[in-house]
Amino acid sequence: MTPRTAAAIPIARPLIGDEEKRAVLEVLSSGVLVASQRVAEFERAFARYIGMPHAVATSSGSAALHAAMLALGIGPGDRVVTTPFTFAASSNAVIHAGAQPVFADVDPLTGNLDPAAAEDVLRQGGARAILIVHLYGLPADAPAFRRLADRYGALLIEDCAQAHGAAVGGRKVGTFGDAAIFSFYPTKNLTTGEGGMVITAAADVARRVRLLVDPRGDEEYAYEVVGFNYRMTEIAGAIGLVQLASLDERNERRREHARWLDRVLGTLPWLRTPAEPKGYHHVYHQYTLRVPGRRDALARHLTASGIGCRVYYPRLVPHTAAYQRRGFGGVYPQAERLAAEALSVPVHPALSRDDLDAVAVGIRAFGGGTA
Repeated sequence: MTPRTAAAIPIARPLIGDEEKRAVLEVLSSGVLVASQRVAEFERAFARYIGMPHAVATSSGSAALHAAMLALGIGPGDRVVTTPFTFAASSNAVIHAGAQPVFADVDPLTGNLDPAAAEDVLRQGGARAILIVHLYGLPADAPAFRRLADRYGALLIEDCAQAHGAAVGGRKVGTFGDAAIFSFYPTKNLTTGEGGMVITAAADVARRVRLLVDPRGDEEYAYEVVGFNYRMTEIAGAIGLVQLASLDERNERRREHARWLDRVLGTLPWLRTPAEPKGYHHVYHQYTLRVPGRRDALARHLTASGIGCRVYYPRLVPHTAAYQRRGFGGVYPQAERLAAEALSVPVHPALSRDDLDAVAVGIRAFGGGTA
């Protein structure tokens, strides 16, 4: 078999079927488009799925992060320890809340925030909160971070935007923190087109989030907070309900694809396949290879072969122009190495076996090439 060139195999493909389409048409026919019955039902169903008592739907994952920060009381003068290797929405929410992100290095095996590096920050200067990101669908060491937060009197926030259904020791991500957020962007394991969710065990935090998301409050025009319009639409809620019903099945398909790629690519000496430590349940939002010295050449080769691939994330957040203008910088050896080596290739549930074969053949064919 030779790599395909006629049609690209995309790095991600949202799965929207007839059931989602029917649900959207029902909403449109009802004439009720603003957050109402379907959003409330989606909130309850998602809370049950995660195993937490409270869930508040939002217009995006970024909105969920911002609302969660404010609801937890994080604001000016507070420091929040987080990872430099992720999408900027995580630390952007800290800044939007008026607080200061403090970046710490990542674990070289998983790419997630390193508990030891985070503790160095906590020990030296303290912090109001720790914000962990479950990168690519692989949980961070949430139990270790829960212990750190308790030891240093800090809040723990989980960014689960890429990790719907992921777990550590049989316990789902989103249940370790004082609050957690999810994103339902089109490429996520569960999509509503755009949307997000805040999860928490604390009723008072959930109420504050709800007031920030929808400042109309319980009594119309009796404003309790200066909030935002971060509401999820009924269309998004309807799609989410359908998608949630198939989330575990689609996650398992991602895992099957990842196991197959592990077997086929795991013997190649010039790359490293993703890690899944014992006791961790990876849901493979992305299947991310480590390719020392040859990453960019492999990406060009795969693209020319019609195989979608992408570098998430080529620059560390504190090294981007927006953050450097605010005085950020720093040296993060493990994160910098990851930014130079990481390449994600297709693993999504819409892939056929022929697609997977083409991905593997394309990668293996590069083995004789030069960087």
